[in-house]
Amino acid sequence: MATNRQQNTDYVGPLRRLFVGILILFLLLVFLVWRIDSPRVERFRAQLIDRVVPNFEWALVPVTSLVGMAEDFQSYTRIYEQNQELRRELRQMKAWKEAALQLEQENAKLLNLNNVRLDAQLSYVTGVVLADSGSPFRQSVLLNVGMRDGIVDGWAATDGLGLVGRISGVGNQTSRVVLLTDSNSRIPISVQPSGQTALLRGDNTATPPLEYLESPEKVRPGDRVISSGDGGVFPAGLLVGHIAMGTDRRLRVRLSADYERLEFLRVLRSHPGEEVLDAGGLIVTRPAVPPIEELLSEEGTTSTTDGEATQ
Repeated sequence: MATNRQQNTDYVGPLRRLFVGILILFLLLVFLVWRIDSPRVERFRAQLIDRVVPNFEWALVPVTSLVGMAEDFQSYTRIYEQNQELRRELRQMKAWKEAALQLEQENAKLLNLNNVRLDAQLSYVTGVVLADSGSPFRQSVLLNVGMRDGIVDGWAATDGLGLVGRISGVGNQTSRVVLLTDSNSRIPISVQPSGQTALLRGDNTATPPLEYLESPEKVRPGDRVISSGDGGVFPAGLLVGHIAMGTDRRLRVRLSADYERLEFLRVLRSHPGEEVLDAGGLIVTRPAVPPIEELLSEEGTTSTTDGEATQ
């Protein structure tokens, strides 16, 4: 048995070498036939391809499938990369959209500030809201303007749409604005067109109530509410809001100012004659008179003087 195995081993080696040599010779012959540039060899190659290739279509199916899979994988890779790139661009576009919306809102507020019709004798300083009080018991905001900008305690502040509050506490570079919704806020108002006067009292809600209204039956929801100027605390004619009926059946004011998005505030320099003794306190030595009334009084005085001179 050992002798037979040894004989078989002795035959396997030479046969293997012979097979490898024949294979190399065949491949070399195929290479030479495929590389020879001759019309006869070209016709032979064409006939060989016509005879052999159609019979080997079954063998080409796996190769074709593998090539298709490779191409599909490359296409999927390219699509995945494009998808990732589009996702990154979409995130950038969303960020740009948010920035554009914020700029649009700021631009609209600034345009509103520029379009507000104010008393001719009033000038103003525009400040940026830095922070709010964040307390349910005290509603106020902090501005980036103060004594260095000429801000005085007691001046009115608007957001371009309506009255927001008044200055209560001034530092060198910042000042605090107590909002109309604060429970410590009290301002005299006038209801148009009835001309009724009342006191707007803050109660830490978005719609503060009216107090001391002379004739409530003459007031209707939707009526315009403006500052009356009584006491000289605020200039007359500043828009405050509109009358609304509360759930408690009390007359309240829906404020025109957008308290949810206070970004810029205009601090109005009031008429001369104000004397502030402490933070939050205001004493008016000479009440402010609207420009129209002053003009009428000046015209009356002039007419009287002219009449006396004529006499």
